[in-house]
Amino acid sequence: MTYSPKFLSGSDIRQKFLNFYAQREHTILASASLIPEDPTVLLTIAGMLPFKPIFLGQKQAPTPRATTSQKCIRTNDIENVGRTARHQTFFEMLGNFSFGDYFKEQAIKWAWELSTEVFGLPPERMVPSVYEEDDEAFAIWRDKIGVPEHRIQRMGKDDNFWVSGPTGPCGPCSEIYYDFHPERGDKNIDLEDDSRFIEFYNLVFMQYNRDIDGNLTPLQSQNIDTGLGLERMAQILQSVPNNYETDLIFPMVEAAAELAGIEYKKADEKTKISLKVIGDHIRAVVHLIADGVSTSNTGRGYILRRLIRRVVRHGRLVGIEGEFTTKIAETAIQLSQEAYPNVREREKVIKAELQQEESRFLKTLERGEKLLQEVIAKVKQKKQTEIGGKDAFKLYDTYGFPLELTQEIAEEEGLTVDVEGFNAAMQTQIDTSQGAHETIDLTVQESLDRLAEKIHPTEFLGYTDLQSPAMVSAVLANGKTVENAEAGTEVQVVLDKTPFYAESGGQIGDKGYLCGDNLVVRVEDVQKESGIFIHYGRIERGTLQLGDTVTAQLDRACRRCLQANHTATHLLQAALRKLVDESISQAGSLVAFDRLRFDFNLSRSLTPEELQQVEEQVNTWVAEAHEADVNIMPLEEAKAKGAIAMFGEKYTSDVRVIDFPGVSMELCGGTHVRNTAEIGAFKIISESGISSGVRRIEAVAGSSVLDYLNVRDKVVRELSDRFKVQPEEVTERVAKLQAELKATNKELDELKTQLALAQSNQLLDLAESVGSFKVLVAQMDGADPDSLKTAAERLQQKLGESAVVLGSTPAEGKVSLVAAFSPKVNKEKKLLAGKFIGTIAKRCGGGGGGRPNFAQAGGRDPSKLAEALEIAKQQLVEGLK
Repeated sequence: MTYSPKFLSGSDIRQKFLNFYAQREHTILASASLIPEDPTVLLTIAGMLPFKPIFLGQKQAPTPRATTSQKCIRTNDIENVGRTARHQTFFEMLGNFSFGDYFKEQAIKWAWELSTEVFGLPPERMVPSVYEEDDEAFAIWRDKIGVPEHRIQRMGKDDNFWVSGPTGPCGPCSEIYYDFHPERGDKNIDLEDDSRFIEFYNLVFMQYNRDIDGNLTPLQSQNIDTGLGLERMAQILQSVPNNYETDLIFPMVEAAAELAGIEYKKADEKTKISLKVIGDHIRAVVHLIADGVSTSNTGRGYILRRLIRRVVRHGRLVGIEGEFTTKIAETAIQLSQEAYPNVREREKVIKAELQQEESRFLKTLERGEKLLQEVIAKVKQKKQTEIGGKDAFKLYDTYGFPLELTQEIAEEEGLTVDVEGFNAAMQTQIDTSQGAHETIDLTVQESLDRLAEKIHPTEFLGYTDLQSPAMVSAVLANGKTVENAEAGTEVQVVLDKTPFYAESGGQIGDKGYLCGDNLVVRVEDVQKESGIFIHYGRIERGTLQLGDTVTAQLDRACRRCLQANHTATHLLQAALRKLVDESISQAGSLVAFDRLRFDFNLSRSLTPEELQQVEEQVNTWVAEAHEADVNIMPLEEAKAKGAIAMFGEKYTSDVRVIDFPGVSMELCGGTHVRNTAEIGAFKIISESGISSGVRRIEAVAGSSVLDYLNVRDKVVRELSDRFKVQPEEVTERVAKLQAELKATNKELDELKTQLALAQSNQLLDLAESVGSFKVLVAQMDGADPDSLKTAAERLQQKLGESAVVLGSTPAEGKVSLVAAFSPKVNKEKKLLAGKFIGTIAKRCGGGGGGRPNFAQAGGRDPSKLAEALEIAKQQLVEGLK
């Protein structure tokens, strides 16, 4: 007989999971960011990651029980996305966590109850696995849940034993698999058979601490960490063959198919793979950008850029023309906004980042793919199987075509790439380069490679001149060279000489104007390739003609901001090396008009005191008005003098040295102030970890400091007015209010307890005798779970050998139940509070459990409380006779 599960949307599955555990006294916590607090991890890769400090004993748990729907990103199997049924980059992990509260039996019971009663999965289709040495979990599945012994699979350490690292908390796992083909029988069950089984729930029992020698000792607090894959459960309940065809991803797949003019169901397998990649990746990039990641050549930014470029390329493979990512992103935003509102709040940022990266890459892609296909044809013609390293490097160096994309396309053609040859060519380029060289994504198809034969490298005048006459050497519009362009046209302009600084070494390109007779071109960015500067802009007035003489004029205010921020970055590094660790080295930077960012190697976070000292040191150097000494000298001489190299730069035999004597000396091609006093002021905004061993400081300098302080001054003034205190008294006032609130809450808790005890005294007369025992079942309206617990324990102690069950409705839509049984009730009558109260709670749409002598439970149907308590009384009277 074919089983068709009841359809539930992905949203319904998420909400039912969270509600299920909320009704069992779990606190629903919001998803953490994809940018983790853990500096050893680049992205949030698991639902438990935000709780790692708690499990490691480094942080106090905010609540004994928690449940979350956590956004996760994994790219280690990116090549399998779209090819298998379940590999994804972005996924949601539904989890329930216990921090020293309940343990194995309760976790297993709830997982089973959720799967069978809430999601309606037939027990005969579920197969649990346990760690091969975990007899306790095996017995729970067999004796408490009732799974036949032959269906419980024992698995080895590699599969079913979770570890947090070489040392620390660890423990066995128990996984639940869904069987798509139970007709194949129970003999020789192979859970590795993906065509038959899917693991959808993993229960981790953290019960040991592992030392450096691998020895295990029991933890003082035993924890539960579970994860249920939302997309996998959706695949099961929606009866689709893979995760991509669930309502969590398929709307993006359909949107891509519609743009390509394709009907997904009728498409061939290769096309389906591309559509699945688009659907999966667009969801990932929407959430990455929403959480603050932007494209770059390193770290998270590199992952984001790679995902976007894969979307664009697969869009081209299925026939989508032009820019399309923002259209599919809108579908992803609509699907996610209810659960994750920040995607809609950051809509403009998401779409702008996508549009910019897609626009750049589309033009790179067309030229690069054409040349790569020519290389592939030659390799196959020679009956070879490997693309040479020099060819791969030429694609990367000249056309900005990423190595991993070359490898991906080569793999599709049954070829490999000589990576060692690629690296060797890269090193040769570094060794023989005649100047700092930045590989960028060109925005033209045939432009500079052909023009390079006719155009000389651009002469850069910007170290001394902010304005200069220049001749237009080339004009490009819509990716093609043109003789002229009219007002309103987006253009790329090459000049014979320029004062504009091109993006390099972390400093962004200058802004400004190209002016002539009745001509104005607004320049928004400047990039360079092989010594040729490309001015990106828009013609605001007139016609731009090849060969024209124009006045290239910088936006002086923007240049001053860049100079201040760039010099401040040098001073920041010097201060860190002086005050924190002299071995600190740069790992990346950004010098923008309104801010600066400095990444550096350090295995720990900076203390507030260290940050203050660093900030004060930089400002001291600013106030001391150190003059800049700029020189060109041999590289070896610069190194001998102690000059520090800038991250990402490649140096020739002669280098430019920026020296503020006694403060900072670095090799740098960027623009700087002539005197540190021109910076004005420096303020650190934040310090954080961005990857394993890499920290990031974000700061402002110059006029941006005033903007930053004005915002905070406004906040302080508003707080001062609201609290009616002086600005310097705000902190003290807030602390006083917090103390008063804490004291009030404590008093309230004490009053609740006293009220519960007073009410409990009135209930003593309701106790009935059943043989040698007393039975008391009653309702205490309004009592919260803690008060109910206190009352039940006190009543049981006063009544002696007795069984006490109390219930209340502490809030709308909630039921709280407790049971307190004396030892004699347990031993002689075999009545266990945990098992008993769990059964009663089901009458109120809930569940629970605990120890034999005391247990708590919850429910979600207050209208059934009176009925549940009546049944409890009947069962106790019957059981104690």
